[in-house]
Amino acid sequence: MALKIDHITILVSSLKESMPYYEKLLELVGFTKVKEWVWTDNDGFFFQFSQAKAGTSAYERYGAGMNHLGFCAPTPEFVASVQSEMRAAGFVAPEIQDFDGVKALFMKDTDGIRFEITYYPSGVVAVD
Repeated sequence: MALKIDHITILVSSLKESMPYYEKLLELVGFTKVKEWVWTDNDGFFFQFSQAKAGTSAYERYGAGMNHLGFCAPTPEFVASVQSEMRAAGFVAPEIQDFDGVKALFMKDTDGIRFEITYYPSGVVAVD
């Protein structure tokens, strides 16, 4: 039996600068804020945010450690909606990429931590 992941803790260089991004993104993908710096999917999974210690290294896209978090979108229109809403909120949301029908939006927070919102057509595996 595989254990279910119950939380991910993300350390950011500045809670003040990072949290507006996460508040918008997590709201758009269906998470609910339960207390300061903690969000849930209401099904036992939580994101927790904390302040990184001064002098620690920043996120590196190809460095060892977590590379990115991916969310599965229900439709291609949902991916476009997240892109539009993030842009309207003043955040960078690049063009949606198309990989043979797979629609993927790759974004990054103020520290460079990357997030993917992707629609997979029926029969396509998420991590192929």
